[in-house]
Amino acid sequence: MQLPEYPESYWRRTAELPAFPKLTRDLETEFAVVGGGITGLTTAYLLAKEGRRVALLTADRLLSGTTGYTTAKITAQHDLIYDELIAHFGEEKARLYYEANAGALAFMRSLVAEHGIDCDFVDEDAVVYATREEGLHKIEKEYAAYQQLGIPGERYDTLTLPFGATAALSMKRQARFHPTPYAAFLANEIVRLGGEIFEETTMDKFHDGEPAKVTTKDGNTVTCDSVAACSHFPFFDNGFYFARLHAESSYVIAIKSPYDYPGGMYITANEPKRSIREVTYNGEKLLLIGGESHKTGQGECTIEHYEALKRFAEDAFGVDEIRYRWSTHDLVTLDKIPYIGLAREGTPNLLVATGYRKWGMTSSAVAGRLLADLLLDRDNPYAELFGPSRFQADPDMGTLVKETADVAYHFVKGKLEWLKKDPEELGLDEGAAVRIRGRRCGAYRDHEGKLHVVDTTCTHMGCETEWNAGDRTWDCPCHGSRFTFSGEVVNGPAKKPLERL
Repeated sequence: MQLPEYPESYWRRTAELPAFPKLTRDLETEFAVVGGGITGLTTAYLLAKEGRRVALLTADRLLSGTTGYTTAKITAQHDLIYDELIAHFGEEKARLYYEANAGALAFMRSLVAEHGIDCDFVDEDAVVYATREEGLHKIEKEYAAYQQLGIPGERYDTLTLPFGATAALSMKRQARFHPTPYAAFLANEIVRLGGEIFEETTMDKFHDGEPAKVTTKDGNTVTCDSVAACSHFPFFDNGFYFARLHAESSYVIAIKSPYDYPGGMYITANEPKRSIREVTYNGEKLLLIGGESHKTGQGECTIEHYEALKRFAEDAFGVDEIRYRWSTHDLVTLDKIPYIGLAREGTPNLLVATGYRKWGMTSSAVAGRLLADLLLDRDNPYAELFGPSRFQADPDMGTLVKETADVAYHFVKGKLEWLKKDPEELGLDEGAAVRIRGRRCGAYRDHEGKLHVVDTTCTHMGCETEWNAGDRTWDCPCHGSRFTFSGEVVNGPAKKPLERL
């Protein structure tokens, strides 16, 4: 069974989004929301619903970032998290985390029901399960945390899936959906309520003051009262977010299977991670198999991650066809709780939402609701929990030291790596780091035989990018920036493209 030749997201391929113009003029508005995923759309929708003037601006098309490459689970069960939250933050904050995400799920469920959004919204239990003995202890501790926090859950020892488990823990009545029709509804409502949306509009800099200003890469200025940065990585330069976040990549395949799937959303408690859920959109049933997480730019030959998921799917369910494959790239904070709120102390008109740790659908709704409340000067019980300025010695300090050492290691490794491959040795659709006249370069030969050569030095802080064969991109192992094979920026924190040679 062959993998699709090119990565393509099921969500973006199977449903339509409205199109919006590029910003080609200066603009004045009350609120500027930067980012075209569920976070930005939810924030702008809630502001427009309050009768406020809002403009949403995104660097690409809507859902071109993380939202378009999700597994689209809407759940407060974020892997094994509640025992850890109790240990680091205490019972009260752990309960607030659950309540924020449970409230986000309820908000999305209500919106879908009220407006009849045809987005394959299905209530299902979310289940984390262990397949080895070392996961059994983790499940037991997490179940105890559920009981302590009053989270509806059930502990059991067997699965209805065709493989064994040592333990499993479910969170009741969570949900899955198709994010594209949901996002299309939000976008259309923003415009209907008087808001504006601009695509293909890359924001460059934030200028503090009253009013605030943001300038685009093309030189236009947006003047507003406040800015909410809801993009994958914050577009502004301050706040040291590059040091407080790290990027992780994971992979998904969408398969047709003869297996009669019993329902439910599953994820393993142990490594390697395996995520399983069903899609039932427009009369078609597919299984989504995800996992193989690693730090961006630090994986093995990335196509092998897709191959590992394929082998798992064949062994567990049987595979008639692999329809789609794609990768997703998420940011993780020092303490695993997203940064949502004031981007930095002393700048009350700049807000941020980032660091969802692969649980972006529920976290996006949490963020949209929290950001809207902050922008409208309303109290929100979760503001302190998610506040980006927080720093707790345990676990933040240990994580920061570890991440800093990891960046230093990969910086030096990339500079000292000895490269023997010659660009002329590359076959069709093959890329690699090569050395040309003593200089480290990145070369990719496309299907027509044309050679694309770039300087592999990341334009963010000078680390050397690595070739991602699965997605045909150059990925930075230090801070997670990603570039196309010809050098254009795919994900920040880098803003400038790789130098073409």
